[in-house]
Formats: sequence, structure tokens, C-alpha cells
Amino acid sequence: MAELTQNPKPLVRNLRDLIVTPWALIVAILTLVAILDPGNWTEIVTFAGKALAHTGQYILFAVLLLSYLKATGAEVMVARAFEGRETRMILLAALFGGLAPFCSCEVIPFIAGLLALGAPLSAVMAFWLSSPLIDPPTLLITAGALGWPFAIGKAVAAVALGLFGGFAVRALMRGGAFVQPLCEYKPAGCCGNEPKKDETPVWQFWKESERRTRFRTEFVHNGLFLLKWLAFAYVLEALLVSYVPADLIARVVGGEGVVPIVVAALVGMPAYLNSYVAPPLLAGLMEQGMSAGAAMSFMVAGAVSSIPAMAAVWSLVKPQVFATYLGLGISGAIFAGIVFQMI
Repeated sequence: MAELTQNPKPLVRNLRDLIVTPWALIVAILTLVAILDPGNWTEIVTFAGKALAHTGQYILFAVLLLSYLKATGAEVMVARAFEGRETRMILLAALFGGLAPFCSCEVIPFIAGLLALGAPLSAVMAFWLSSPLIDPPTLLITAGALGWPFAIGKAVAAVALGLFGGFAVRALMRGGAFVQPLCEYKPAGCCGNEPKKDETPVWQFWKESERRTRFRTEFVHNGLFLLKWLAFAYVLEALLVSYVPADLIARVVGGEGVVPIVVAALVGMPAYLNSYVAPPLLAGLMEQGMSAGAAMSFMVAGAVSSIPAMAAVWSLVKPQVFATYLGLGISGAIFAGIVFQMI
């Protein structure tokens, strides 16, 4: 008791850290829903659970891959692959990002793994921005609802936004920015046992006790970190879907000119409209007078990030990287909308 009285700060800090953890926030949110809207509690929990289960396969694959690379020492090969090839990596990341079937939340585990393995932030940012925008199913759905010109325009915007973000971050890094982009997310063994550049990977890591321990530690640490933040993200997503009608959000961005395009990007960034729901809804709004440029801006901004995705992004990177990501996403969406409107 004397120790607690004489030194209360650690206790206060521990209580604060416990209260603001994603798990505590999830419990608090679901408790409020159970009290204020009990009839909707099951639907929200089911929605969040199904979304997390779907993304869980990506989390599992990404964490297993990261743990395997760390345990074998093969992450040095990743580092070597990026040496002197940043421009090429930005180009490839932006191009292949458009083919990856990830939404803004599903791409988080892979972004975390790439950053933890030392991939340059510029190439990661290119993939990060372009990947959620388009994939083969989304391309077909968009073409069916809004026409091939709109679908092709979105695909071009995806690659262009990735290139824009990648080279912008590259320029900022050359000026001394983003020396250490990661926040608290880091490999569990990053403070020691780091492989040297000339270390030879041991592919059958399970034959060595130390490497088995590293694999297990990496898997638990990184898996729990991603799981808690994505669980929180999907609970937020469930709240948005349940209590904020998508058509109500989209109607705010009606009208002609540049101003609706800017408003569409600002509203679309935090709104939740996935790539399968957005095209039919925007098709109906365009029939009611919404401009094509505003629709493109809204769709790009909404795909790049949303409140659920931003919650996960915030947990990964430092504030300046987070702000840069949002700035690139909004400015890129506005530019895509203006160009598409002109065309």
C-alpha cells in the first residue's frame, strides 16, 4: 500500500492504458449499443464478426509470412531487393496494387509486414494508396453500374494515385522526413537478434530452438496487435453501416462544379461505401444530378480510407505518416475528380 501511495503515477498510467485499449473500447461500444439499442446489438456483432473473419485469412497469412521471414532471417533478402531500386518498386507497387483484391482494411496486415521488414515507405505508400481502389471484381461491378469509361477512369486513377503518393513520399524522404515511419507496431525481436545483412537464411528454422522461439514470439505479438485494431475497426464499420445511411452521406455531395468535387472527397474519406455498394448507389445519384467528377472523387476518397481503416492505420504509423497518407488520399481524389469531370 505504501508503494502505491508514494508512487501513484505508474498505477494511473496502467489504468489509462487499459481503458484506452482497443479491446476496452470494443466492450464499451457494444455495451452502449446493448443499452441504447438492444434490438440492433446482434446485427452489429454479427456484421463485425463476419468482416473480421473474412479479413482474418489475410491477417493469418501476413503474420505467418512475417514470422517465417523473421525466424529464418530471410528478411535480409527483402532489404536487399529494395536497395537501389526504389523507383522501380514504386512503379511496380502502384501497378500491382490495382490488381490486389484488398479493401482499405484488408491491406493493413500486408502493409504492416512490409514496413516491419524494412521496405521503403515510398513503395509501400504506392501500394497502400492504389490497392483499395480497384480489383477485377470491382472493375466489372463499376462498369456494369456506371459504364466502362468510369471503370477505366477509376483504374487509371488508382495507378496514378499510387505513383503520385509513392514519388511524393520519396521526395519527402530525401528531405529527411519519415526516418522511422512505424509507431508501436514492430517485430517482437526488433530490439535484439536482428539478422545481419550478410546472414544466410535458415529455411528450416524449426530445427533450431532460438529460431522457433523467434517465430512463436513474432506470431503472437504481431498477430494480436493486428487482430485488436482490426476488430475495433470493424466494430466502427458496423456502427457506420447501421446508423449512417449511405445514400444520406452521398446526397451531400450533389451539384456541379469544383466545390462539389472537393466536398465529395472530404465526405467520402471518412464515409463507409465499399467498392461493391458504391457503384449502384452513385449511379442512382448521378441520374438525379450528381456530377461524374464528384462521383469519382467520392469513390476514390472512400476507397482509399474510411473511419475503420483510419483506426487501423493510426495504430501502425507515426502521426506525420498518417497525416501524409490522408493528405495524399484527399488531394489525389480531388484531382482525379477534376480531371475526370474535364474529360
